[in-house]
Amino acid sequence: MLRIRKASERGHADHGWLNTYHTFSFANYYDPQQMGFRDLRVINEDRVQKGTGFPTHPHQNMEIISYVLEGALEHRDSMGNGTVIRPGEVQRMSAGTGITHSEFNHSKDELVHFYQIWIIPEMDGVEPSYEQKFFPDEEKRNVFRLVASADGRGGSVAINQDVNMYVALLEPGKKVDHHIPENRHAWLQVAGGTVLANGHLLEHGDGAAVSGEDQLVITGKENGELLLFDLA
Repeated sequence: MLRIRKASERGHADHGWLNTYHTFSFANYYDPQQMGFRDLRVINEDRVQKGTGFPTHPHQNMEIISYVLEGALEHRDSMGNGTVIRPGEVQRMSAGTGITHSEFNHSKDELVHFYQIWIIPEMDGVEPSYEQKFFPDEEKRNVFRLVASADGRGGSVAINQDVNMYVALLEPGKKVDHHIPENRHAWLQVAGGTVLANGHLLEHGDGAAVSGEDQLVITGKENGELLLFDLA
């Protein structure tokens, strides 16, 4: 079964400096029917204006992944990390016993457009840690490239949960497929473009929960960017 979560159904807030869409319940948006999917707890699509951002704030016991689509995101945290995340890079922060961090638009000229993803960890109380890696477009073009996993295989960032995250850049008329093992599930998030997923039309911002299927076949209708989560 493939259950579609349309972009227009997401929670939305426009604070001027921040225009944000919430696939699942977050902050002032609450829907008891949309509390996440399996261990996937948050998918936020954020656009932050130049010269602004999120001031220092705390997190605890959560795996947090940032994926930039446009612009550059500046990150600082209580572990001493100070980095800039650009398109093609994946940042993973394990909050564990507790961290504080800030995120700002690094540019004085353009907005930053990114996804922030929260995954419930396998266990609480791990030591906080940080990882950031670059994945060239060539490795993602018309194929699912593993970018996050429990064991960090294939050069992916390592997260404290049995979740595999993939990214694909899909061209019109091209296909990508993903085998879903028995007793596992998938979430597909369309970060850009338009695709057909098992025959269902999905557009930018749409998501789909996939259960009870053994295969997910996606065809590009126009240039697209896909995030796929393989979940226990």
